[in-house]
Amino acid sequence: MIDGVIVKPLRTIPDDRGPIRHMIRSDWSEFSGFGEVYFSYIEPKAIKAWRKHTRMTMQLAVPSGAVNIVLYDGRTDSPTFEVIQKVQLGIEAGADYSLLVVPPGIWNGFQGIAPQQSLVVNCASIPHDPDEAKSLPPDSGQVPYSWT
Repeated sequence: MIDGVIVKPLRTIPDDRGPIRHMIRSDWSEFSGFGEVYFSYIEPKAIKAWRKHTRMTMQLAVPSGAVNIVLYDGRTDSPTFEVIQKVQLGIEAGADYSLLVVPPGIWNGFQGIAPQQSLVVNCASIPHDPDEAKSLPPDSGQVPYSWT
């Protein structure tokens, strides 16, 4: 595991009318603050990569569908510098319904693995600031991972 990355299994409460899924609570030790919540949809087999936040902690869950998330530790002062971690999140395709906490400085990308559109939810620790994130194309070579 990458230093500072947390994967916490989440609870689904069954209900005949439709399940209830927890994501995050302010009294959990994993909670990194609230700036905004946003939703990112991803089509089957599509890839959204690479992104690295310099100040934001991402608090992610996938309540619909499933995604492969790949993390790369780009923090030169980290004990896990250059480590790659893969996590499957979601409710389908063998994925786990979990909370994934990604601290600043970690490159991240994801690919839809469900047969339909998937939903990634981020409870971001700070409001969106376009100047605090960096992006690379999926095949940039700067992150040593191939999506094929």
